[in-house]
Amino acid sequence: MIAEEIREYCLEKKGVTEGFPFNETTLVFKVGSKMFLLMALESQPLVFSAKNTEDYNEELREKYYQISGAFHMNKTHWNSVICEGLKPDLIKKLIDDSYDLVFNSLTKKVKKEVLNLK
Repeated sequence: MIAEEIREYCLEKKGVTEGFPFNETTLVFKVGSKMFLLMALESQPLVFSAKNTEDYNEELREKYYQISGAFHMNKTHWNSVICEGLKPDLIKKLIDDSYDLVFNSLTKKVKKEVLNLK
C-alpha cells in the first residue's frame, strides 16, 4: 500500500482527523483526540506506527521482520510497520486494530460524540 491509500483508509473511519502536530513529514491520525496511527511520509519504504496489545505485538514482531517496536513511542504498545512486503489485508488489519483499541479506550461521552459525527 502507498501513503495515499493508507490515508484514505484511515479517513473512512468514523471520527478520524488528521494533522501534522510534530513536524511537516509525520502525518498523525486521531480519533477522539487520541492518536492511533502515525505515518512517516518521507520514508522509503513507507513506514507507519500503530497501536496494539502487548501480546499481539510480540506475536507480530516474531512473525514479520517488517514489524518492530515503534521509534519514539512506548514499544510495548506501539509498532513500527514497514509496508514493503506486507499484504494490504494485514496492513488494514493493523490499522483497524489500532483504531479499535484507541476508540474503545475513549470515555462514553467521547465515543457517543464520535459515533454521532456525520
